[in-house]
Amino acid sequence: AFPGLSAQQLRRWHRRRVRSRVRSAQEPAKLQYKKLGDSDLLISEITLGTMTFGEQSTEKESHDMFSYSFDQGINILDTAEIYPIQPKQETQGRTDLYVGRWMKSKPRDKVILATKVSGYSDRTFLRDNAEMVRVDAPNIKESVEKSLSRLSTDYIDLLHIHWPDRYVALYGEFSYDSTKWRPSVPFEDQLKALQELIDEGKVRYIGVSNETSYGVMRFVQAAKLHGLPKIVSIQNGYSLLVRCSFEVDLAEVCHPNNCNIGLLAYSPMGSGVLTGKYLDDNSGNSESFRLNLFPGYMQRYNAPLAKVYIHTRWNTTTKYIVIQNYLQVILIYLCFVPLTGSDQGIPQGCEEAWANSGAACPRLRARPPVHS
Repeated sequence: AFPGLSAQQLRRWHRRRVRSRVRSAQEPAKLQYKKLGDSDLLISEITLGTMTFGEQSTEKESHDMFSYSFDQGINILDTAEIYPIQPKQETQGRTDLYVGRWMKSKPRDKVILATKVSGYSDRTFLRDNAEMVRVDAPNIKESVEKSLSRLSTDYIDLLHIHWPDRYVALYGEFSYDSTKWRPSVPFEDQLKALQELIDEGKVRYIGVSNETSYGVMRFVQAAKLHGLPKIVSIQNGYSLLVRCSFEVDLAEVCHPNNCNIGLLAYSPMGSGVLTGKYLDDNSGNSESFRLNLFPGYMQRYNAPLAKVYIHTRWNTTTKYIVIQNYLQVILIYLCFVPLTGSDQGIPQGCEEAWANSGAACPRLRARPPVHS
């Protein structure tokens, strides 16, 4: 491939090339911004999630994290009416209050605010008078009005339906159970209620969460047939432990050349499991970890099979996980696809990985599909 160069010269050239790539990877990466679906929202590639703020984080700690994140270039934060997790009546909405008090000191147009209206639920404490929480016009309107009040703002940039009104397999349920089918609010009725809020200037864009390909297609179809607002985003779980639900078919549905729905991936670190911190039960502060603090919560990430997977990968000397400094925040880059085309993984360190594979950068190889 390089006529005129001796074997020794080729080796020297390759070593210089590897060193150059290592130096480049060690430099702080610049945060990228992407257009979300069909919207005009230009969002940072990292969204600040807030579901533990008000339960595991104090208001001061939360405000400090807000300020630090936005100082680093993050311009979107995500909350929900049901936060903080675990949901209970005495703390419901506290996260929004923290967000709202912090936002009072910030230019409103510099913060992209995303929140979520709850789906079908028996948590009636979310509403003033309801036998069941549904995704119908009265519930959506009440939810948004209360969210606006708590958030101290007069509009929401992006409103998601947190989970569907109809039955779907959710939160660790891996197959559809047809016996659980139930009547649900028609898709067009949900969109009509959201249209009214958009017309009133209270919501700019809408999206879905914990949704399926069927649901996305029905929402898109209803919008097209009835001249209603189109969803621009989907917020679903995506990580090395949860891949198939998006990659098998949602990726095709959401592709820019198809429905053009932007993915906002939640729990990219498997609720912290992929950091390896749950492998050591004797860790000094392990009792404060979320899955230990709330036994049974997000059990799909902490099940025995998941632990075996993480233990195997973690103990194979950075086989799949490479940690590097990124915007002064330690993030985990998951090198899932074997670099050599076999199952050799990442040996010893980044430089050897490049030398053995010729890879350009030890960044996330199995990144969530990001549509722009």
